[in-house]
Amino acid sequence: MSRLVAAARRPSLLWLLVFVPISIVADLTGHQTTTFVTAALAVVPLAGLIGEATSEIAVRLGPRAGGLLNATFGNLTELIVAVFLIESGDVAIVKASLIGSIVGNLLFVLGLSFVAGGIRQKEMTFSAQAASVHSSSMVLAVAALVVPAILVLSTPTVGQSEKEVVSVVVAGVLIVLYLAALAFMQVTHAHLFRTPEQDEAPSWPMWLAVAVLAGAAALVAVESEMLVGALHPAIAALHVPAVFVGLILIPIIGNAAEHASAVLFAVKRRVDVTLEIAVGSSTQVAMLIAPLLVFISLVLAKPMDFVFTPFEVAIVGVATVIVVVISLDGRSNWLEGLQLVGAYAVIGISAYFVSG
Repeated sequence: MSRLVAAARRPSLLWLLVFVPISIVADLTGHQTTTFVTAALAVVPLAGLIGEATSEIAVRLGPRAGGLLNATFGNLTELIVAVFLIESGDVAIVKASLIGSIVGNLLFVLGLSFVAGGIRQKEMTFSAQAASVHSSSMVLAVAALVVPAILVLSTPTVGQSEKEVVSVVVAGVLIVLYLAALAFMQVTHAHLFRTPEQDEAPSWPMWLAVAVLAGAAALVAVESEMLVGALHPAIAALHVPAVFVGLILIPIIGNAAEHASAVLFAVKRRVDVTLEIAVGSSTQVAMLIAPLLVFISLVLAKPMDFVFTPFEVAIVGVATVIVVVISLDGRSNWLEGLQLVGAYAVIGISAYFVSG
């Protein structure tokens, strides 16, 4: 993401930090359902602090280095949660959470933003060129999801070792292409992605920003470990399908602060920034976070392949097509936003009945 996106002042969710000690007490006393719920709530403000600290550091580094920093830490919370899920053997939930994050950003976040912004203005405009770069990257990512799935469905003799080989190659290609897209956006064609902004000065001392980033990341790791440890007992107690938790709940938890920023920018008529948050984050998850997890899973000796279920591939494809169509003319309104939210609601209710 651009420096401006990550530097955005997010609506305060710091009051939710009260759930950090509550979740720790619940974990120590063996109340697993309470641990799951409170740990999930605690992750929300911690993710916001990571974003805020990263933005403070990025302001000092300048637009290019700052953009690279934000691209690296933009989805740190999701990455940490996913690593703990892989370590616990919940690879299916990891895959679902990755798909859920992509679809949630493309449909729910962008849709809410268009609705909120459209209430105050009849038509919103944004850079169609910038949107096309993100859209083409998402189409490529969808292709990378579709091809391995078709391979497995059409060739039943493909074994786990072959899946791993395909997954590693696909992951490597996606990371290289993501880095190329980053260079395109930050260096060679940066003019396409500039948005009007005021001169920014850091609000925190450098030492404070680094300390907050390190402290928040450490606490996210602690909360993620507790959340994952209490996951299955909580799912059983709350009667919530595991796939639904991955597709809907975990992405919302990890991205709540960023989602609020996207809506806020739309209300302020800065739709280019909203688009960068929503669609740019989806691109990052699809082309950087998911491939990285493939390699991390190999290090953990719990391989995660890049073969997603037909339902997961289908909803990502549908979401991408809808956003591509809507963004072609560089204009949007509240009705298109409502249509995006409606599509997400259809996916959400369907996900509730998908067996894990």
